[in-house]
Amino acid sequence: DSAKYANNYDYNKAVFLMSEFDLLDNGFMLLRESDSFGSPVACLHYSYYDDLTSLQKILKDRSIFICDFEDEDQIQKLGTDLKNKLDGEKLNGILHSIAFANYSEGLQSFHKTKRKDFLQATQISSFSLVELANVCKPMLDDHASVVTIGISSTFVTAENYGYMAPIKASLEASVRYLAKSFSRDSQVRFNSVNAGPLKTSASAGIPGYLVNYLYAEKLTFRKEALSTKEVSNLASFLLSPSSSGINGQGIVIDAGMGFNYFDQDVVESAMKINE
Repeated sequence: DSAKYANNYDYNKAVFLMSEFDLLDNGFMLLRESDSFGSPVACLHYSYYDDLTSLQKILKDRSIFICDFEDEDQIQKLGTDLKNKLDGEKLNGILHSIAFANYSEGLQSFHKTKRKDFLQATQISSFSLVELANVCKPMLDDHASVVTIGISSTFVTAENYGYMAPIKASLEASVRYLAKSFSRDSQVRFNSVNAGPLKTSASAGIPGYLVNYLYAEKLTFRKEALSTKEVSNLASFLLSPSSSGINGQGIVIDAGMGFNYFDQDVVESAMKINE
């Protein structure tokens, strides 16, 4: 879809420039030096190595498992592949960070949401946590922690988020039910990091997201948007034994945005009358 590709290109370029990343740009694709395996749509990550031996050394201890979470067979295969890789070892934690919504036709009024789009997004973005937890259960340490990524508020009717907010609400509810379900025979914990707006490759697929992101930044107490590092710090804490008493929770991290809707500067700017 050329329109969706262009939207990702424009968004990621704006994000990278705002973050002051060094880029190569040919007007169609962005090239950024990075060691990460994945890259956003319209962006290609690259890195350097001296020879094949040095590349093999870099890749030696890295394992990649590819899974389409719409495909039940692939989810089962993921469980089998992980079991074979672990060879009796246990997982101490899982970070679930999966989301998808089909915005190829642009944002529509919520009541116009297509059934197939809603069900697809629910499967990938919410129910995938249940299926992932199920196939990984035999491999989880008795005190393991499972963390997913939600949104800071499922009560705010953000029009630019389309039908994803109700799906994220179901994800947060699933966290509580999984925590209860696993408690019958283990001490595995489930929690959600409920983050405010972020500059991510996933948000690049949301039409009009950048404007809303900049508006949300003005609503934070510190007038500075939430960073992905801050979110990852919270996720790391919830995955660690230091958070052993936290279970079935959705922890909001939004730099105060959710308490600052009537910020004086924002209100005055919104109500300013053009002369």
